[in-house]
Amino acid sequence: MVQSLELLLDPESDAAVRRDWNYLAELGLPSQARHTGASNRPHVTVAVASAFDVGTEDRLVELVTTDDAVPGTLRLGGLVVFGGARVTLARAVVPSAELLEFHARVHDRLGDSPGVPPHLLPGRWTPHVTLAMRGKPHEIGSAATALSPGLHDLDAAVAGVRRWDGDAKQEWLLGDGQNR
Repeated sequence: MVQSLELLLDPESDAAVRRDWNYLAELGLPSQARHTGASNRPHVTVAVASAFDVGTEDRLVELVTTDDAVPGTLRLGGLVVFGGARVTLARAVVPSAELLEFHARVHDRLGDSPGVPPHLLPGRWTPHVTLAMRGKPHEIGSAATALSPGLHDLDAAVAGVRRWDGDAKQEWLLGDGQNR
């Protein structure tokens, strides 16, 4: 399955992204609002692997509890589209030096974890917050057209670092004293 590390947004920024999700859903367009799982929330995926090797979790906890390791804010910018048979629409996250450093440090701590997608590696990663997935190209074009008039950059505080275990279908925050 999948193991991931994600940055969560502060409540106000989370709500702003969810408004976009709901607007797209109201228009009958693809939207993350249609994914009703309890763990579905706006986030920026920093790392993914098919499994985390022994010690990865401890190394990640150590990193996220280090002063100034986790970026304090993220700037959500314009729209970005990821192609394929089904298309994804997202808000780009402006890649600040702080964010790119954190991303590189996370990947250093993955060790020998298998199944890290090449597009998530340092130097190839496009940070983003997903708005709609698995849409047909014309639907994603309509979604982008609908959102564009009201779109403006958004400074979002990072509210936490989440671990997602796709095998167990569980999530938890790193560095807050909670565990699975």
